[in-house]
Amino acid sequence: MMSANAFPSPLRGGVRGGGTAAMPSVVGKNAIGRARRHRRNMTEGEKRLWHELKEFRKLYGAHVRRQVPIGPYVADFAIHSAKLVIEVDGQFHVEPERMASDAIRDRWLHRAGYRVLRFRTGELDETLDGCIEEILRELGVMR
Repeated sequence: MMSANAFPSPLRGGVRGGGTAAMPSVVGKNAIGRARRHRRNMTEGEKRLWHELKEFRKLYGAHVRRQVPIGPYVADFAIHSAKLVIEVDGQFHVEPERMASDAIRDRWLHRAGYRVLRFRTGELDETLDGCIEEILRELGVMR
């Protein structure tokens, strides 16, 4: 049996940090390319949230990454130290087949040890502060 350290480099399509021998966090070349495209083409809601989240490292010691590959998926935002993924869902995510796809993705992320917070773009437009407070509660900063 191969140990977790024996997996190939993520730069060659191998394991990305966070995986285990039982469930390696494989990052495919497609996920890396998609992440780069998503970073260049963030939605307005993602940009507004990123403007707030990029200060979390300075304020709370939480390093937030944007459009980050995790396994075969690209998370809108991730705080690896807290095993937290934050997703911004637009109107596209209310379609039945997309909701089913999101459920599969969330199950995969949960099995990999991540918690997933989802915000609708409308929530960010209406109550960005409330969304930030919910993220801080998940991080244990607020009660």
